[in-house]
Order: sequence, then C-alpha cells, then structure tokens
Amino acid sequence: MTIDWQKEVDARKDALLEDLQNLLRINSERDDSKVTSDAPFGPGPVAGLKHMLAYGERDGFVVKNVDNYAGHIEYGEGDETLGIFGHMDVVPAGDGWDTDPYEPVIKDGKIFARGSSDDKGPSMAAYYALRIIKDLGVPLSKKVRFVVGSDEESGWGDMDYYFKHEEKPDFGFSPDAEFPIINGEKGNVTIRLTFKGGNGVDYQLISFKSGLRENMVPGTATAIVTAASADDAASLTASFETFIKEEQKISGHAELSDQTVTFHVVGKGAHGASPQSGINAATFLATFLNNYSFAEGAYSFINTLAEFVHEDFYGEKLGTAFEDEKMGKLTMNAGIVNFDPANPENSLVTLNFRYPKGTSAEELQEKVQKTVGENVTATQGGRNQEPHYVPADDPLVETLLQVYEDHTGQKGHEQIIGGGTYGRLLKRGVAYGAMFPGYTDTMHQANEFMALDDLFRATAIYADAIYRLAK
Repeated sequence: MTIDWQKEVDARKDALLEDLQNLLRINSERDDSKVTSDAPFGPGPVAGLKHMLAYGERDGFVVKNVDNYAGHIEYGEGDETLGIFGHMDVVPAGDGWDTDPYEPVIKDGKIFARGSSDDKGPSMAAYYALRIIKDLGVPLSKKVRFVVGSDEESGWGDMDYYFKHEEKPDFGFSPDAEFPIINGEKGNVTIRLTFKGGNGVDYQLISFKSGLRENMVPGTATAIVTAASADDAASLTASFETFIKEEQKISGHAELSDQTVTFHVVGKGAHGASPQSGINAATFLATFLNNYSFAEGAYSFINTLAEFVHEDFYGEKLGTAFEDEKMGKLTMNAGIVNFDPANPENSLVTLNFRYPKGTSAEELQEKVQKTVGENVTATQGGRNQEPHYVPADDPLVETLLQVYEDHTGQKGHEQIIGGGTYGRLLKRGVAYGAMFPGYTDTMHQANEFMALDDLFRATAIYADAIYRLAK
C-alpha cells in the first residue's frame, strides 16, 4: 500500500492546528497546593489530560482515563502493542514572555505558547498521525496505544500509577525530543543540599529565592540582605551596581532601604539537561555575596554556590566530573536555590545530575558530600533514573531511522541525550522527534515555540512510522 502521508497531513492542517491551540490554552502546570483525590497533581494537569482524551473520544478511538493520573487512546488489535507516550503537563511559564504563555500566538510561521514544543505540539502531531491511520482504515497486525501522561516534568508519578493498572506496551517511542532519534538517555538524579540555620553579624541573609523546578536553569534570583549600618548597606548597593556592569552575562538592580538591600538578578532560563545553554541567575548572585562576611548557615549556603556550583556545568568543581565514550559528559544543574534562616528545612539547593553509564547516583552523592563538607548535608531527592540505551541495530531503531531518511533525505544516526523522556519507560523504548536538526531549543524557556512546518512534517513521519511498525 502506497500512501502520501504528507498529503494526508495537509488535508488536516487546520483541524490539527485548532485542536492544538485549544490544548495550549490550558495552564497545565503542576500545583501541589491544589491536589485532590480527583486531581493528583493539581487541576491543570488533569484538565490537559481530559482535554486530550476527549479528542480521542470525539474521533472514535477506544479511550481510558486511569483515575486522572494518565490515560490512553487505543486503535487496532494484535498480540503486540506499539506504545506512543506524550504528556500534557508543562513546566511553569516563568517570566520574560513577550505574549501570554497560555494564549497561543502564531507569528513568522511559529506557534508560541508554553507546551508548544514540550510536549503538547509533538503529542498532537503523534495523535493526528494515529488519526490518519484510523481514517484510512489501514490494516494493522499490532495494537497501537497512545499513552497520555500528566506528570512528566516532575516525579513521573503518573506513570508509576498507570503501570500499576495497565500492561506496558512491548515497544514504542515518545515524541518528546528530536530527530533523527534518541535511543540513549543519561541517568537522572537530584542531589539535595541542605544547610543549618544561623546567620552572620556584619551581614545577614534574610532570604534567597531562585528557581522553579529542578530541571530548569533559574532565570531570575532575589535576595534580601541587612547590613550592620546604613552606610554599609549603601556601599553594598554601589558594589552590586558595579558588579552588574562588569558581568556581561546578566542584568539586575538593587533596592536600598536604610540597612536593607534587596537584590534582583536576571540570567537566562533553559532546560536543566543542558545547563550550559542557560545563565544561572542564582549562582551569579551568590558569587557577589560571597565577597562579604556572612556566617553559619548563610555562609555555607553562599560559599557552596559560589565555590562549587557557579558555572560548574560538568561537575568539575564538585568532584563529580565523568565521561563515557558513547554517552558523553555528566552535566549538573542547580535548579532550586532557597535560603530561609527562620525555617532551615526550607534552605536547600537541588543539583540535578544527568549522568552516563559508568557511575551511579550513590557515587555522585558520596563525591558531593566529600566536596561540600560536614556543614552541608547531601541526600538523594526523588526518583533515580538509571542510564537507558536501545542498540542501534534493534529493529525499532532501524525502522524509525529509515522512516526519517525517507522523509527528509538526510542520513539518520543514533543520539544520546541528557534529557529524560517517557521513551525510557520501555526496555525497547526511544524518543523520536518532533524537533529537527538545527532547531532552536526553547523548551523550558520564555517564548517557547514550535515551527509549524516542523509540526506538520513530524506528523507525516509519525504516521508512516506507526504504519511500518504496526502493519
């Protein structure tokens, strides 16, 4: 059977775009303060999940909602199941947007909105690919299950719950990365640094706040400091203004009120898997404050950030640097940076490591603890995802690369990334698109976008891939 997949996509462009815009209007950020039994990650993620599943019901698929944690849209019959994994939750919009992040805007051939490239746009491309298969009545020998998640950007509690109630597909892909393919993903673990209470005499750190998520480079940072005198506070403010002028990578300002100075720093947000692509506002602010005499917990907090974390994208200062020939270098991102002397349990720095095979979360924790010393406590926080790899000669990888080559005329090749996708949920699972080589990465950043041509081209590739894998 010969099918012009791009022609089929072109016939559905308007419908695809309308459905995507409606989905992007949903603020599906996780909000733990509003968790209920019906909204396990807050109202936003479940709204996105239900909206996506409603498309499946509208279009005549078999649909199942698994207690508002996750769900699936299913087509076909067979002893084997091809899984496609997308997610409706998004990271917080943050600051710096030129438009409303939850009112999609189409400009210069791109659609701007939070989630446009991670992962609502690619998920919609994969969904419409499956819809084309169904519309054409293409005979399949395998079942195809499009699994929709709602907690990919946080703890993956959606998939933990889903797979307690549903069988895992036999193989599959996640449209949540880039082409030609991602068949390897580094390990992913967060080491949390906690600090004792206490402050200084000459200068006191009243608060320090930066970061929205562990897997985002903090684009802004704010700190409040009191000095021993109004003159010292004025001198501190003047020094900060000089610091900002000299540092070409950041901007910022200080507000002086008697003996209190409030500092604001603006860097550049980025995906935590590529911390070198961002400018961590928190660590820059810490390098400035490290020139002044703080004490106890405040000193440990500032000094640790300035001496061991600032621009240490590969763990060299922390003593955790590691590289594997196939998977590349370990990376580290300081995502959440907070200091609260009144509540020491809230004073922490999260170090999110993406590590290759050959090291382990336990080894990283031990090395970090040795480096930061006894006044700081290093513990593992949350899930540890070990490195994942599907060999290049696996039929899944070979088929997906062939589809990519046939549609683009470009040679396919394996890739390994620091980002973690749902592809790693399956032993034979990979990430596949929807971003093409040379794309501008705006995931987890302000003014996130997806090029419409890429959206439609990816849809055709997904349709052909589903057909070849399940026919």
